[in-house]
Amino acid sequence: MHPRLTLALSLMEALAIFAYAISGFIEARKRRLDAVGMFLVAMASAFGGGTVRDVLLERRPFYWVEHQDYVIAIFGLSLFAPWLLKWATRLISERTLLVADAIGLGLFSISGTSLAIDAQLPWFTCVMMGVVTGVFGGVLRDVLCNEVPLILRDSRPYATCAFAGCCLYVLLARSSFDNVYSVLIATAFILLARLVTFRLDVRLPH
Repeated sequence: MHPRLTLALSLMEALAIFAYAISGFIEARKRRLDAVGMFLVAMASAFGGGTVRDVLLERRPFYWVEHQDYVIAIFGLSLFAPWLLKWATRLISERTLLVADAIGLGLFSISGTSLAIDAQLPWFTCVMMGVVTGVFGGVLRDVLCNEVPLILRDSRPYATCAFAGCCLYVLLARSSFDNVYSVLIATAFILLARLVTFRLDVRLPH
């Protein structure tokens, strides 16, 4: 893989992880949790989907164990989260968080699908493994905060975007398309699908 592409993917990965962690901080703050609670909710948001994926695929060590720098950074942020959130709300717009979250959804979903393909699982299982990786962190976050998970009460497409993008990735992978470009195309598809449907306020039928 080209060094610049590797760097770009690494930066996008970091952005996605911290976007998910920030969503955890925000929800924990609404529930008036202490630093320990904020850390747990942020960890669940950032790594919950990947951990469930690793458990199902019997992968060891877990992703967050291999990348402890992210864990240390989230731990440090959780100690100062209440003050950081007040500062961040002045500098970071809701649109920025939406874009970062959409990047995370795309990257995590496609990474989950890719690992399932490497494990030679059936195509639909690969797709669902990607969806679980992308959305389950948010589910765990909401459960820890004693809420009905957002994907079950918000009719705007979220998991649906991940599902469609993972299907596209499987098709590209099976057509012997270059894997690097397959990842980029499928991730971009999920990102754009999420942003466009949110912008147009598209809602799934009840």
